[in-house]
Amino acid sequence: MQIGFNLPNSGPLSSVVTMTDIAVQGEAMGFDYLTLTDHVVLPDTKVPGYPYSESGEFYEEAPTERHEQLVAMTWVAARTTRIRLVAAVMVVPHRPAMLAAKMLATLDVLSGGRLVVGIGAGWLKSEFDAVVTTPFAERGAVTDEYIDAFRVLWTEPRPRFAGRYVRFNGMVFEPKPVQRPHPPIWVGGESGPALRRAARVGDAWYPIGSNNRHLLDTLPRLRAGITRLRKLAAEAGRDPQSIGVAYRVKRYGAAVPPVASDGERRLFSGSDADIIGDFRALRHLGVTAIDIDFARPDEESVLAEMRRFRTAVIERI
Repeated sequence: MQIGFNLPNSGPLSSVVTMTDIAVQGEAMGFDYLTLTDHVVLPDTKVPGYPYSESGEFYEEAPTERHEQLVAMTWVAARTTRIRLVAAVMVVPHRPAMLAAKMLATLDVLSGGRLVVGIGAGWLKSEFDAVVTTPFAERGAVTDEYIDAFRVLWTEPRPRFAGRYVRFNGMVFEPKPVQRPHPPIWVGGESGPALRRAARVGDAWYPIGSNNRHLLDTLPRLRAGITRLRKLAAEAGRDPQSIGVAYRVKRYGAAVPPVASDGERRLFSGSDADIIGDFRALRHLGVTAIDIDFARPDEESVLAEMRRFRTAVIERI
């Protein structure tokens, strides 16, 4: 099981010095990967609508202050040597397919093959209206087609594609990504379409447990989700065991209510011993990666908690 952490690319901790220092020190602590999120612009985030918290508000104090995801990942790649870089997740319709495929291939080459392409269709209509040229209502279909185009561009010597949203022929797309056949694709999202997308093209499914519409915050709920994934993978003609599961933890410990709406204990709530048990239980379910958001008010507190967590939890799994 790989264990990662979320690298702040928004709010007070996203200053260049702080963000870089957390990335470098996280690598030195031995974390397997780091993640960066993707928003280009945001409206007033105090208006409820965020799907991954109980209140509907963003967790971060000032999330509207943020760096563009792929540029920030390239910066971090240049300041690190080993740690893997996970887009968590890239909102696929944000960028034209050819441009995004090129940026991701370049990032994989420049990082020496350390990129993981987490993908999602997006959820924030006001951001789409400001950024995206394809219709918000068609974002799922756009995402599916763009991903198919990415894979053609990354793997075929003479890429050709003729879809509804993407068309190209006769273009030279070089260099290809370092990783073969292409960087791993982790499919984010918890809905039925996201599960079907993961079953069709994902190297891993990458849910967040706290999506209020599709909760995966208890062991029975997550087990049921993974069972659905395996069934859909078989129906898509893929080996269900070839698809990993990466689980994103936004809050843990005392910050998580201990009991979920299904009456079961919330995953990653409680003591360090409880959290160790959750890591072991998820590994038994087939979860292949878990990343933690060590959100704290300042850099010193973030790094102190990352060190404590490694000693108290990770080294005891």
